[in-house]
Parts: sequence; C-alpha cells; structure tokens
Amino acid sequence: METEPNKSAANVATVSVGCSKCGASLPEGAQFCLKCGKPVSSTRKSPTLEGGAVLQTQPKPRHPRRTRRYILWSLLILLLLFLGWAITSDNPFAQAMQELAGWKHDRTLLETETPFVVGEHSFRRYKFDLPEGSTHVTIMGQFSSSSVTTGKDKNNKGKGGDGEIDNNIEVYVMSEPAFAVWQNGYATSSVYESGRVTQGTLQAELPAGAGIYYLIFSNKFSTNTAKNVNASILLRYKSWVPGWFRSLKERFVNWTGF
Repeated sequence: METEPNKSAANVATVSVGCSKCGASLPEGAQFCLKCGKPVSSTRKSPTLEGGAVLQTQPKPRHPRRTRRYILWSLLILLLLFLGWAITSDNPFAQAMQELAGWKHDRTLLETETPFVVGEHSFRRYKFDLPEGSTHVTIMGQFSSSSVTTGKDKNNKGKGGDGEIDNNIEVYVMSEPAFAVWQNGYATSSVYESGRVTQGTLQAELPAGAGIYYLIFSNKFSTNTAKNVNASILLRYKSWVPGWFRSLKERFVNWTGF
C-alpha cells in the first residue's frame, strides 16, 4: 500500500516569495505580480515558507584574511619592540642576547703578566683599530708604574733634590692623526690623558665608527729613569656588523686581491 507524501515536509521544502503589495505568491524570476500587477522590487523581503514562517538566512561569513592580517601586524610590531629593547637595554638578559648575536664585543688590548719597560726619554705604543659599524666604544682598565732602579740610583737617593725616585708615567689614547703630531713633539688633542701618575684607572669613550687609535705609555719627560709598567686594558664596543661577516669579508678581499 502506497503512502501519501508527507505534506508538512513538502511545505517546508517549498519556498514562495510574496508580493509586497497584495501578498500573492510570485513564481521564481517574476518581474510583475500576476494578481495586482505591481512591479517586483529588486530588494525583496526575506523568503517565507508556506504558512507564514520566515526562512532564516545564514549570516555572512567573517573575513578570516583580515583577522590573520591584524594578528600578523600585531606580532610584527611586538617583535620590533622586543628587538629595540634587546639592542639598547643594559639589562643582563639583553646584554647576553647582544653577545650571542655578535653585537657586543670585548677585546683585550693589553694584559701584562710581567711588567714591560719604558726607557727614559722614550715611550711605548699599542696600535688598535675599530671595525666599521662600531658604536658605544669604551676603552677601560688599570695601570701602574715604578722606576727601574740601579745601583747608581740607590747611592744617589737622598742626595740633593727631594731624594725621591721618579715612579711616574703618562698614559694617552690618541687617534692616528693626533699620534703623528704628538710623536713629532707637537701638542695635540687626545681621547684620554692621565698626566704624570704612579697608577690610575683608564676610562674613556671613543667616537663611533671605524678608526685607528694608539694606546701610549710615555716616559719622555724623564731623562734618567726607566719605568716598569703593569697594565690591564680592555676595549668594549658594539657593532651592527657581526664578527663572522667581517671575517668572511676579509677572507674574500684577501682571496680576490681587491
């Protein structure tokens, strides 16, 4: 025995669009109402099911691309802020990151296990250079001096003058052009000048960028007493160009001969 189709299901599946004036059902694609002749508006009301029920339309989907774009921009801004903090901060964690990235460098310029001698009316120099991209450059350390006494000095001690043995030394840090002027006996400017002292702490900032400098221990003022000098000097700087890149560049230049 055949069963009749479910009318309620058919009613739900059949969708009709009504005229906005008289409410008559309109066939799909109709431009005029077949009952009252009113033109069908381009903006129709929500379709209704038979029985007056309104067919619920699904909401428009959101734009996932815009959401992802906002998230990516936010992450990029946070990353830039973090990098700026890591590069400029004196925080120990930031300093460790700078060393790991090759931005922060400590170079020992002089570390004496035994004293070196600076003769009378003479000086001793140590040449060092700063690589390109160097910033926050500081030279620091300690030094001390004592006279190299001889039998003649001991016999003359206390005879004439104040009886004191000269233990002083002069320490300079100069750029290459300034050193050339000073070496020829002319007065010039220096990055650091200790004056005549027996011991001292060296602390000076150097200009940013590449350059050649000299660390000088001078005994030019003394005509008859050599000096024993102990020193521990460190050069500290940051460089935007990592050390491995500079090394690779130097190898390439040496290989090509440019």
